[in-house]
Amino acid sequence: MKVEIVKILQGDYTNFYTAKIVGEDLSLFENFIIENKNKHQKELENIRNRIKVMAHNTGARETFFKIKEGLPGDGVCALYDEEEKNLRLYCVRYGKLVVVLGGGGEKPKTIRALQENKKLKDENDLVKRISKGISKAMKNRYLQWSADGMELECDDDKIIIEI
Repeated sequence: MKVEIVKILQGDYTNFYTAKIVGEDLSLFENFIIENKNKHQKELENIRNRIKVMAHNTGARETFFKIKEGLPGDGVCALYDEEEKNLRLYCVRYGKLVVVLGGGGEKPKTIRALQENKKLKDENDLVKRISKGISKAMKNRYLQWSADGMELECDDDKIIIEI
């Protein structure tokens, strides 16, 4: 499967990207918003505000994320609105400078682990695959970091990776 990595927010402290499956109309982040806008409007607004704060004021501090939501060293974590809330947005965090947003959903308080919910497990697995695809593209020198470490760059017009 191929995904396009698309920048969605240029910040002073953090740049935000999302992934879009090649052939699909919407990105993973856009799908996340659409799927949750009716039931979790307030939580979505809180997540959007946190993203803006990270982009323009603080950087992607670890305190905004539930870390270690993937495999050791892959940077997969969950961005949440508030700790006591249920909405999770899976992403790949590259230090304080770059975040690649994926998808997610509601994590009911009745479950302890994301693996107990098929939707969350599928979304998390997809973000883990994206992280692995980005790492492989960097290893193969298709992707590289900009000099300031805030941009994913390649020689092509679009960043397309295999996952």
